Amino acid sequence: MAGLIAAATSAADKRAAFRASLTSEGITRLPGAINPLTAKLIQEIGFEGVYVSGGAFSAGLGLPDIGLTTLTEVTAHSAQIAGVTDLPVLVDADTGFGEPMSAARTVLAFEDAGIAGLHLEDQVNPKRCGHLDGKAIVPTDEMVRRLRAAVSARRDPNFVICARTDAAGIDGIDAAIERAKAYAAAGSDLIFTEALHTEEEFAKFRAAVDIPLLANMTEFGKSELIPAQTLQDIGYNAVIYPVTTLRLAMGAIEAGLREIHDKGTQEGLLGRMQSRSRLYEVLEYERYNEFDSGVFNFTLTGSQ
Repeated sequence: MAGLIAAATSAADKRAAFRASLTSEGITRLPGAINPLTAKLIQEIGFEGVYVSGGAFSAGLGLPDIGLTTLTEVTAHSAQIAGVTDLPVLVDADTGFGEPMSAARTVLAFEDAGIAGLHLEDQVNPKRCGHLDGKAIVPTDEMVRRLRAAVSARRDPNFVICARTDAAGIDGIDAAIERAKAYAAAGSDLIFTEALHTEEEFAKFRAAVDIPLLANMTEFGKSELIPAQTLQDIGYNAVIYPVTTLRLAMGAIEAGLREIHDKGTQEGLLGRMQSRSRLYEVLEYERYNEFDSGVFNFTLTGSQ
């Protein structure tokens, strides 16, 4: 039964593994999962973690990434993803869904949901997508209160609290570095600076901040797409690919729907689809069948 229906690894073990990975020699790669099935594939292919993007989640609901989703919605979605994978799951918690007390409640809800860590950002609530212009950030001391509330609420010391700063695109990289240092002093385990542009900027940030760092390699944004090995060589400890799977899926879905609309059949699309047999393989249908047989195919012996 282990690993069937739900993950075989406990939430506590996943959190411990995530924390340990942030000080290991290799970089922890966390592709975004748009649903639990994607998380299963991320694990099968061999990545070290799973990411849940607020932007991808809101887009899946047909909403822009402007802080419209709620703690309840994000927790439920993330719990479903965390429940099917043995990998640690890091979740985008935006600004903590409110004031510092709400950030504390977010930590508690995420711990109960089996999540390994979250990141909180220093934008004004409601937030904006990190690669859009027109963002506004709160004063450093306000973000420090947000982080301290989250850290104080944590029950599992291995639950990772990451601080994201959007200051680089507003006040410049030096301001982002100063904020990162303040956030580290407030108890953050990991720092995520949004919307750096070049490899040189990533390297400058790494040289100035002495706790684990996360890089965001999102497509069509402000950051140059730097290979994971290069980020590792610079000294980054984790990298997320937040919306990649959504963009891949939606590109394929749109092209397929247009072909069906124009041609009246999906016959020409079959070679681009995941086959039924491959889907069943990812879902481990055969193991479910073995389990059902073991439970229900039995014979009563003796008499009552």
